[in-house]
Amino acid sequence: MDYSHQTVIYVLSSCKNDDAGDLVAIGGEHSVQVLLVKETGCESLATFHIGSRITAIAWSPKTVSPSSSDGWIIELAAAGVDYGLHLLTKLPKNEETVFHFGGGLSGHHGKVNDMCFGGGRGSDASRYIATVSDDKMLMVWDLLPSVDTASMLASPMGQSGTASPPPRTQPTAYVIAFPHPLTSINSHPSTSKEFLVSDCRGSIFLTDWRSDPDDPDPDSWHNSSLVELVEPHALSEASLGRSLQWSGSVAWQRDSANILGAVYGSRFSIWDLSKLQGGKPLAAGNSFPEGGDKFRWCHSYPDYFAISTQSPAKGALVHVHNMNYVHTQPEIFTVASRPHLVRDFDFLGLRGIPRLAVAVARTVVIFPIGVEP
Repeated sequence: MDYSHQTVIYVLSSCKNDDAGDLVAIGGEHSVQVLLVKETGCESLATFHIGSRITAIAWSPKTVSPSSSDGWIIELAAAGVDYGLHLLTKLPKNEETVFHFGGGLSGHHGKVNDMCFGGGRGSDASRYIATVSDDKMLMVWDLLPSVDTASMLASPMGQSGTASPPPRTQPTAYVIAFPHPLTSINSHPSTSKEFLVSDCRGSIFLTDWRSDPDDPDPDSWHNSSLVELVEPHALSEASLGRSLQWSGSVAWQRDSANILGAVYGSRFSIWDLSKLQGGKPLAAGNSFPEGGDKFRWCHSYPDYFAISTQSPAKGALVHVHNMNYVHTQPEIFTVASRPHLVRDFDFLGLRGIPRLAVAVARTVVIFPIGVEP
């Protein structure tokens, strides 16, 4: 099935929450639109006007689809090309609300390439948002900082004698600097402490952003505040100055916190954190000769992963691989012919037969694996 947006689509993200797997968000020239995927088509649930081109989208763990509950809620975050961040919310009987934060001197000073909410399954999962940028910074934003009681006491009184609600407190940011521009970030449902971060030169960091050295953890890889993994081919290319652009995409397999994958240039790699080999990949293989762009794990079949390219040389293509057979040829899906290219894509969060949602120009194309779009 196809759905047409009013502008070119630059970012696409599907919700992986158990009760919201049929939701997809798309970011265009100036807005974020949320779609409800049905059997025969897509329904637009909300449109949030941002005012600048969208560069990243992240779903909140609070989100619940209308297909799961009458008390549904849409909550997600988005980043714009002007480096501003936005918390987007929609309730059944309310209009869309946009809370702007992270701009100016307190935020990023380079393109925000990716973002995610905090991991884990507690209330903190929706409290924190992590963003990574070309400015080499990872910023973790606290959406619920301590309330400023002084400002509450000084708030003006309405004619009825009741205090008007104070404006929402701006989030505070915890900043971690890295040596190179950062390209992607992931959180995981099993942990609220770690983020998986990739840079443009082939390094991947498991960052424990709020570790307590006095809190022992039985998992050895959790004890370190920073684990660095290396994609040797990408690192050597960058060291020799052969990397033509800042690129790199990493993804965490949701069913196992030990498995992660990434694509750098023309190669993809898989790591198993329970079998670290000096940070080298457990398995690797060739991807698009022109260079891969996005790496995504399948939600319903964890052994499947897919890679896209932004090169239009052969049209808008997506390669689907099986982790158990990484050296065999992938299944190739041609979504559109030349000169089209894949802007972004994701697996739907629905269980059952895997379905891909692919953004090409102004259109979202949704199709099951095994069926040509």
